[in-house]
Amino acid sequence: MECSAPAPAPSPSPPSSGNDNGSEEQVMSEIHLGCPPRFSGSYISTFTVSLPQDVARSPHDRGWGNDASESLILGLDEDGDLLLPRRTRNVEPSCDRYCVRIQHNITSSIPNVGLQVWRAELVLSDFILHKALCSSEFDGVIALELGAGTGLVGLLLARMAKTVFLTDHGNDILDNCAKNVELNIGSLNCQATINVRQLDWFNDWPPKARIGESPSTQRYSWTSREIDNAENASFLVAADVIYSDDLTDAFFSTLERLMSRGSAKVLYMALEKRYNFSLSDLDVVANGYSHFRSYIKDEDEIKSLKSDTMTNFVGKWMDFSQIPQYVREYERGDDVEIWQIKYSGPVSKNWS
Repeated sequence: MECSAPAPAPSPSPPSSGNDNGSEEQVMSEIHLGCPPRFSGSYISTFTVSLPQDVARSPHDRGWGNDASESLILGLDEDGDLLLPRRTRNVEPSCDRYCVRIQHNITSSIPNVGLQVWRAELVLSDFILHKALCSSEFDGVIALELGAGTGLVGLLLARMAKTVFLTDHGNDILDNCAKNVELNIGSLNCQATINVRQLDWFNDWPPKARIGESPSTQRYSWTSREIDNAENASFLVAADVIYSDDLTDAFFSTLERLMSRGSAKVLYMALEKRYNFSLSDLDVVANGYSHFRSYIKDEDEIKSLKSDTMTNFVGKWMDFSQIPQYVREYERGDDVEIWQIKYSGPVSKNWS
């Protein structure tokens, strides 16, 4: 990761977006630990996306492939290593490697952790890049990122999607996210219309729509048409939005209202399990992760349940251990998980 202008360095801690209430304690993502110390403010880092040489393909179809219906079938060899099909033609070097420029902070207060880059954000980027390379799943879709922070994941989706909503809460985070759109919209060959929009999980969905032209003070507000488009999104993505129980509750409340309206949606969610010593348990536990899991039932668990058991969210743990690392400037570690989550509760158009 190349740093264009660095900042100071207190202690590492948890991330993502939520309300503006909270302590001014400064936290720092481990992604920034290699940057020079004793600087302040935001800076621009360059993240390199390198496509596997054996599967790099033409940038003219889906950004990756030769046929819109083409998808790669990947297998494992006897040692469990990923088998990648060999490239059958010459490809322009530029499509094998490209860069994403992200403006972000090294440190922030807890309510503003969306100003930083977090490990789960990069893991989810790898996951999205791999699915885009191996299928047409994201082609021409409407997608929405919850707690977008720097907007990195949504920007990568914008290479394939038709419309992308980058949502978060607070003008500082939204201004920074909009800056990252500006930095990359040309160089990333984005196909999508990208909208940076305010979304406070502690308020009900849908957000209040603006009427007529929006003044500058409402530049991140929604139009009625945009709300309709968001409700008809096919895919939602979220990275590192779980770190406090009240925020998790608000997240799933918003998720329920959003996923129960309009078209069927799939959420791809990456989160890092953070462990702390608990006096009540006298053990090292990941309470935030446990609270997250209380909202979902995994597919295997559902199969063993009685038919009358109700659950609003069904999750599937995604094994990404065989997915190549496309974003070069980080170490994945062992504590990040990716979940595919679907809504299985009642569908309603008239929330009170």
